[in-house]
Amino acid sequence: MKQMKKKTLSLVLILAMLVMFVPGSLGGMTANAAISDFVIENGVLTKYKGSGGDVVIPSSVTSIGCGAFSGCKGLTSVTIPSSVTSIGGAFDGCTSLTSVTIPSSVIIIGGWAFRDCTGLTSVTIPSSVTSIGGWAFDGCTGLTSVTIPSSVTSLGGWAFDGCTGLTSVTIPSSVTSIWCDA
Repeated sequence: MKQMKKKTLSLVLILAMLVMFVPGSLGGMTANAAISDFVIENGVLTKYKGSGGDVVIPSSVTSIGCGAFSGCKGLTSVTIPSSVTSIGGAFDGCTSLTSVTIPSSVIIIGGWAFRDCTGLTSVTIPSSVTSIGGWAFDGCTGLTSVTIPSSVTSLGGWAFDGCTGLTSVTIPSSVTSIWCDA
C-alpha cells in the first residue's frame, strides 16, 4: 500500500511538471515564458528574464516599465494583456520582434517603447492611445505603414525617426502637438 502511494505521488508530481510546459497553462503564458521569467513590482513589469520567442505577458501586469524587455534579441512576438494601460521604453532593441498586440486599454506608448525593433513591420495603435512618446518607434526600419488614431493628441520628438521603410503615415487632425523630428 505504501509503495502504491509513492507511485501515485510520483505520477502526480510528474504530471504537475508537465502542465507547467503546456501552452497556456500558466495564466495564458506560452511554454517559453514561465511566471519566474517576469519581475513584477506593484503591477509594473520591470524585467523579463526569459529567452524570448512568443511571449504572453501575465494579466497581473498594469504597466510595462522602461527596459523591461530591452535588448531581448530572441523576442519574436508579444501579447500585452488588457490590464496594461501604459508601455514605457520596454522593447528597446528587440530586433527580432515582428509582432506585437497592443490592447485597447493602453493609453500611453512611452518614449523608446519600440526603439530599434528593426523586425517590426506593422503596428496597430489602438484608439485608446492619447500620447506617443519621443523615439517610440525610432529606428524601426522594417515598419512600412502607420495609422495614428484620432485619440492621439501628442506625438513625441523623433517618434518615427529612422523608419526608413515607412511609405505611409496617417496623422489625424486631433494631434495638436508634434515635437521636433517626429
